Amino acid sequence: MSPLLLLLLVAACDRQPQLRPLAADAVILAFGDSLTHGNGATEEQSYPAVLQRLLGRRVINAGVPGEISAEGLRRLPRVLEETQPQLIILIHGGNDFLRRLDRERTRQNLQAMIDLCRQAGSDVVLVGVPQPGLFLSPPAFYEELAETNRLPYLEETLSDILADRDLKSDTIHPNAAGYRKLAAALAELIRDTTD
Repeated sequence: MSPLLLLLLVAACDRQPQLRPLAADAVILAFGDSLTHGNGATEEQSYPAVLQRLLGRRVINAGVPGEISAEGLRRLPRVLEETQPQLIILIHGGNDFLRRLDRERTRQNLQAMIDLCRQAGSDVVLVGVPQPGLFLSPPAFYEELAETNRLPYLEETLSDILADRDLKSDTIHPNAAGYRKLAAALAELIRDTTD
């Protein structure tokens, strides 16, 4: 194999998975728990509201504070049917970690959510949710889910926000500035993967 062909193959493997370009009337569904709902800020300061302004597309905030992934999985089919989104931003699992629920079950629930989104014809962006601990970082299964399902993945942004006292409203939620940073990172990822 020629060195040029090998280089091209490596570059192709390193690229983020691509999303379909967002239609002018595209609906984006922000699905998750209190991090999506926007606890710690006003409704207009939540990341879905900021993202809507950044992208110029309708972003529906489907965040339910306190929800565990099993409850999210049960709720998702109805929300998909009602909203029919082109793109879903999935931020879930944090309450599972706080309640020390089985990690493998959380991974399975997230995979089932991804499957439901794909069956509905929606693209998915996955956001890694940090687990509590000395070093805030998402469990490895988020990256595995992103790789296995070929999803654009925002890995460290939430961890970085929650590690910065100036970007938090409490120990587990961003403040308005933190949500702005999350929305900006998501907007950049979405633009980079829909070119």
